[in-house]
Amino acid sequence: MSKEKLDTVLVSAGRGKQYCHGSVNGVIQRASSIVFNTFEEKKKATAGRGTGELFYGRRGTMTHFSFQDAMVELEGGAGCVLYPCGAAAISNAILSFVKQGDNVLMTGGAYEPTQDFCQHILGDLGVTTTYYQPLDGEKVADLITESTSVLFLESPSSITMEVPDIPAIVKAARAKKPDLVIMIDNTWAAGILFPALQHDIDISIQAGTKYIVGHSDAMLGTAVANARCWETLRERSYLMGQMVDADTAYVAARGLRTLGVRLKQHQENSIAVAKWLSERPEVERVNHPALPECPGHEHYLRDFLGCNGLFSFVLKKRLTHDEYCAYLDNFTHFSMAYSWGGYESLVLANQPEELNAIRPAGPVDFEGTLVRLHIGLEDVTDLIEDLEQGFNRIA
Repeated sequence: MSKEKLDTVLVSAGRGKQYCHGSVNGVIQRASSIVFNTFEEKKKATAGRGTGELFYGRRGTMTHFSFQDAMVELEGGAGCVLYPCGAAAISNAILSFVKQGDNVLMTGGAYEPTQDFCQHILGDLGVTTTYYQPLDGEKVADLITESTSVLFLESPSSITMEVPDIPAIVKAARAKKPDLVIMIDNTWAAGILFPALQHDIDISIQAGTKYIVGHSDAMLGTAVANARCWETLRERSYLMGQMVDADTAYVAARGLRTLGVRLKQHQENSIAVAKWLSERPEVERVNHPALPECPGHEHYLRDFLGCNGLFSFVLKKRLTHDEYCAYLDNFTHFSMAYSWGGYESLVLANQPEELNAIRPAGPVDFEGTLVRLHIGLEDVTDLIEDLEQGFNRIA
């Protein structure tokens, strides 16, 4: 899908007459019980409960179906499951395809809660996890064993932002084990900047909490699956009780309508700030996929339609505790908070030893403090001035 076509689909997807009833946006239908006027209506709803028939509130209402249809059109899948947050989408997608004795092959740059889930939940269920270096490419296939049932990808890597050669990894994995279920945490791409299912990936997962919702006021996870995996993902997620409320589904669908223009502004602002940072004497490296110094930059140029506001940079020195606090505690426009993807700018920092603790496939290649930024929609000159004051505090 071209960028131009994508902008049109973001506005129009999921806005059929059956969902909007004459309004611009889809209606909000809140329901637990669905009333059937006849036994034949109940029979029809039961038969079609997995394919868009109103059946029971946990299966979804017209509000959910509207948003799900939009996500399917945007990501090119067979269906979309909704979850109460991104972590739920990741954990339930994996649980849908593993059993005792299986192995999960997991990127060593994964989101920390994903790693914790593998260790504490999968481990207790008798499912092992093997971690691979994100930039190892085709070497990943060497780690696939007879018991490996899921290959989990993430691009870029969480916090350190390496961009793996996803097509090479997938091609090598398919050659080794064709029926392997391959899924990706596609949150950074908002599900649209990297067309995962076009790269022979089975399931594209994201925290809709971030860019889809876009205003830091709702929690959501989505998983769009291809035809091979759709029914299993749908039914097993349903059995595990996964759903979202109608109001969250409505807010998410509304967020799609401005996602394109928001991402363009996040991209413009973040590249401007990243280039400024790359010229600062305090900075060792800027981990922004759109900049040549970012590991895997060539993969970003080849595979992605654009970028967003999230990246990191590494300082030349490791901040002391006092410097760390002075730096983080006194920004004007950057708030200190977890998550990202809203209209506001955010800042967090990690010491290298903290990152090494969540890099099971190998340590990081730097010794300075890492700062992660989410560049929002504020004026860039204000953000740069704020960052400059931050450098002055640790001079």
